[in-house]
Amino acid sequence: MTVELGKPAPDFTLEANNGETITLSQLKGKNVVLYFYPKDMTPGCTTEACDFRDQHQEFNDVNAVILGISPDPVGRHQKFVEKYGLPFLLLADTDHMVAEAYDVWKLKKNFGKEYMGIERSTFIINKDGNVVKEWRKVQVKGHVEEALSYIRENQ
Repeated sequence: MTVELGKPAPDFTLEANNGETITLSQLKGKNVVLYFYPKDMTPGCTTEACDFRDQHQEFNDVNAVILGISPDPVGRHQKFVEKYGLPFLLLADTDHMVAEAYDVWKLKKNFGKEYMGIERSTFIINKDGNVVKEWRKVQVKGHVEEALSYIRENQ
């Protein structure tokens, strides 16, 4: 399964940091900002999460739910949420099945080492459950504002 703009978003069910089980299709009727990030507590991921935190009310105002997904387990997500006061759910994709469905599980290189990991990406899913916008290889600076602007302009 791949992600296609204008087509239904690949559905999934994952456990959230608060112990709830979240199924994407149950969020129809709301805009969903689905962002994939590599790892809790790392500099870029912390900046991105805090940017979403700081704009959380603005996303609420446009009927948007923010969901963060990484391969980290639920317990680590909960520590991340508590440490930075994140007001949205983080979902544990420990077997990276959802990351693969959204084609963000990629071969990466860092300091000469190759490994599989998350390519930082964001998807906007509209109230009908269709993917309407995607950003891949996201640069953190200014990204959250760009995602919010997109939803405001395309409601």
